[in-house]
Amino acid sequence: MKRHSSLSSIALAATISFCICSPVLGDESLQREVEANVPNGPLRGTLLAPPGNASNASVVIVPGSGPTDRNGNNPLGATSGYLQSLAEALAGAGIASIRIDKRGMFASAGTFGDPNAVTFDDYAADALAWVAVARKQTSADCAWLVGHSEGALVSLLAAAKSSDDLCGLVLLAAPGRKMGAVLREQLRANPHNQPLLADAEAAIDGLERGEHIDVSDFHPAAQQLFAPALQDFLIDAFSRDPAALIAGLNLPVLIVQGDNDLQVKTGDAEALARAQPEAELLVMPGMNHVLKTTPPGDMQANLAAYADPSLPLADGLAELVAEFVRRKR
Repeated sequence: MKRHSSLSSIALAATISFCICSPVLGDESLQREVEANVPNGPLRGTLLAPPGNASNASVVIVPGSGPTDRNGNNPLGATSGYLQSLAEALAGAGIASIRIDKRGMFASAGTFGDPNAVTFDDYAADALAWVAVARKQTSADCAWLVGHSEGALVSLLAAAKSSDDLCGLVLLAAPGRKMGAVLREQLRANPHNQPLLADAEAAIDGLERGEHIDVSDFHPAAQQLFAPALQDFLIDAFSRDPAALIAGLNLPVLIVQGDNDLQVKTGDAEALARAQPEAELLVMPGMNHVLKTTPPGDMQANLAAYADPSLPLADGLAELVAEFVRRKR
């Protein structure tokens, strides 16, 4: 959940990034920088179109939490470029995409100031601005939001605000409960977090109540995870209920969850599907949080995939997303 400051490796499994692959496309003419004009912007991203610009559908890929760039990389250990790989695979399946840098970060630094001084409403408005850009750039009737982890929550909130430009949602590794509940589960699942667990749970309890927490006496890793500069954002994050958001939607939704995800569980996807019976649920065997297939029960291999750009996307993921988008547009 951190943005520019680092998390200790002891809390790696507690971060919410809240992340058949086509080969990298070599025709540079298919890829170009694009902008979304918003106050204090612009926001910047990359448009990737299929060969010959032959797409009749387009998506905006919304990254997960923290300092995660448009390609799915961040300095906390995710360097596999999984969102870039997803965009390339979608292009190979005939779907244009825009992948984006979030406001206040990377090429979207603009004049926003402190990147931690942001709300989910800001991110949702930005996502809809990008949907309008995608529609204009591709001449599609509407565009889709493909949100990963925290980006899925942003996409749900954007859809709740409504836009004629929005076709529907694809939710990848989406939390199905409030973020505080997800974070507690993540922290408890990692035995290495035992030294910071009491402090972390006290912080989550307070933030859920909308209170700012004095972390000066906390374990150093908990101090980073719940730093004062992040607490307004975390209070906002913990107040959002993805199941309630999806229940009120009247748009096509595809929920995709890997059964080897260390950060978001299959139960989250099932909770979303229960809340919105019209949504389609797809569970990908072996897929982890960064959309790669790793051996079940092999924690080392799972974590190594976060930093392995040579490991392909989960087999068939992009094709299944592309098929849904074409069928439901």
